[in-house]
Amino acid sequence: MQDLTPFTLGPFYLRPDVVSQVAQALCYEIKEAETNGGKENEPQLGDVVGEDIYAVWVRMLQELVPSGRTHRLSVVLAGILQYAASVAESNQEEDEDDSSLASSLIQATEVGDPSEVEELIHDAVVQLFKDAKVQFERTSARGTRYSIAEEAYAEFIHWYDMPWE
Repeated sequence: MQDLTPFTLGPFYLRPDVVSQVAQALCYEIKEAETNGGKENEPQLGDVVGEDIYAVWVRMLQELVPSGRTHRLSVVLAGILQYAASVAESNQEEDEDDSSLASSLIQATEVGDPSEVEELIHDAVVQLFKDAKVQFERTSARGTRYSIAEEAYAEFIHWYDMPWE
């Protein structure tokens, strides 16, 4: 049988099983921090556009996403991705790795389906939202799940479309 004698921590009492769970969580956080926050292999838009611009995007998302409307935020994110693709294209080198984020951004401008864009650059979008500490997935009042990122991919592929023409 497990010892359930509480530990005293100031005015708080913690059961040993809770202390164990907290210790495990802290060990995980420390291990993740030691491996550069788990970002060693994560593609980052900051590597393409520069850390200063990336930091501005992170602050923008922190400010806008919590109370923003998805149909507006998706256009903002699509603009971010279009700019990153433009920078990637202007900095493109002939011997660049086809699996690089810059190459994926360029490829994303050439596809016609949002799911193809998602396949190419979704990891970088996930990392952007993680860095901003906001979520791109949402649930409507009726319980329907939807995503700022998925809407942005559709906006991204139709960026230059002019439906009135």
